[in-house]
Formats: sequence, structure tokens, C-alpha cells
Amino acid sequence: MDFTGGTIDDVTVIRLHKYMDERGCLVETMRIDMLPEGLRPEMSYVSYTEPGIGRGPHEHRYQTDIFSFIGPGNFKVYLWDDRKGSSSFGRRMIFYAGEDAPLSLVVPPGIIHGYRNISKTCRGMVINYPDKLYAGRDKKEEVDEIRHEDEKDFFFKEFVSI
Repeated sequence: MDFTGGTIDDVTVIRLHKYMDERGCLVETMRIDMLPEGLRPEMSYVSYTEPGIGRGPHEHRYQTDIFSFIGPGNFKVYLWDDRKGSSSFGRRMIFYAGEDAPLSLVVPPGIIHGYRNISKTCRGMVINYPDKLYAGRDKKEEVDEIRHEDEKDFFFKEFVSI
């Protein structure tokens, strides 16, 4: 499938602000009043990604991810709408996020997503506040993740060719 550029329904991009003074800086990465109505995080985790390395692409059946890219590091972020019933089906969004462009991003179920650390030497940090527990309560459930990295007919060429 060929995806075209454009906005994707139900994806929320929140530009963040760094408040700086002589002590350093502060960034509000997630506030309940920034999120779509009814969305509530269930957990939080931080991941670090080495320079040049990508994570994804994958999607979730039920989980919404709430990513915060504030640095260190910068990322190229990719989203693909493969939801057959969506009015933005077949669209992709590509943008930059991280230390130089801090933002939080709400990625609903069914949106394929991936990101790559484009920093030359800096390990990149991403915070996620998903609305579902990884592998359910006490990690006793199936993981809600559909991985696309190893597909033979890989239509995410732009992501893997960075």
C-alpha cells in the first residue's frame, strides 16, 4: 500500500514548552487537561534509543500511547493510518521531535507508529504513558502489539531506509 502525507484522525500532537531559568529547565510532559477526554494513563516508562536506531513500526489493538519527546536526543517520528474505517485511512505523518522540538504525541489504537533516533552521538530518551498495563495486571495477559518490522512486503520503506 502507498501512504500519502496528511493529518491522521484521532492523533494529537502537543507542542511542549521548556521553562528555563538559572537552575535549569522544566517541561510539563503530560497533563490530564492536555489529553483527549476520557484518556487516562495506566503506567509510565522511559526508553533510551541509541543513535541511528529505530523502534517499531508496530501498532496496538486496544492501547493508546502517549509519548513525550523532550530530549536528550532528537527523533524522526512516523505514523501510518491503516484503519480501514477511518476517514484518514492511507495517510502518513512524518515529523521531528525531541530536544530541539519538544512534544507529546497521542497515538490511538490501530495507528502504526515508529521512531528513529536521528542524533549523531546522543542516546535519545522517550517517555510513554500508555493507557493499558504492559501484558495486563501482574503481566499475565497477552501483549497488545502487532509488529511489522519483519514483514516480507514491507511498505514502511521510508522508515527502514534512514
